[in-house]
Amino acid sequence: MLLVLSEEQKAHLGCLPRLGAAAVGELGRLAVELLRRGAAPRACEAAARKLNIGVDTIQHGVEGLTFLLTESSKLMISEIDFQDSIDVLGFSDELNKLLLQLYLDNRKEIRSILSELAPKLPSYHSLEWRLDVQLASRSLRQQIKPAVTLKLHLNQNEDQTAQVLQTDPSTLLHLIQQLEQALGEMKTNHCRRIVRNMK
Repeated sequence: MLLVLSEEQKAHLGCLPRLGAAAVGELGRLAVELLRRGAAPRACEAAARKLNIGVDTIQHGVEGLTFLLTESSKLMISEIDFQDSIDVLGFSDELNKLLLQLYLDNRKEIRSILSELAPKLPSYHSLEWRLDVQLASRSLRQQIKPAVTLKLHLNQNEDQTAQVLQTDPSTLLHLIQQLEQALGEMKTNHCRRIVRNMK
């Protein structure tokens, strides 16, 4: 799978050939630090003074490298696909090898950082249900009004919460059909390929 870069990202990475190998290594270190600790304008300013380069150039280079490394790590791009993705940029072989080594050295750490940043969604624990049927009321003596009450227990960050839902049987049947359809779609080759690339 090849990585597709927008024109803006290509422009941000376009400054790398002018900087030299040492500066690209420093920008790569800053890009990984950006992922670890967040934005650090002082680090960019210090690198700009150290390398005698403008702060904007440093920031654009770091943003471009951050995108390149995160997207490549997220998709678990192979070495060959990574090289093919950056060949579009027209860099020298030495710079391509440097970027490849930067990717290979940091991809596991970047994946772990990205997994920590992912939102923690609640997970299913148990379900209780009850069927209520209203047979009559004061105004209507002959009435049948069914309702299904569900109590959904969820785990989130080792805390247990409960959600109470109430619906009529026809809506519940429609919901079941939609969920079964979604589960059926997960078995298609297209979805399997997407899930495999997400891991």
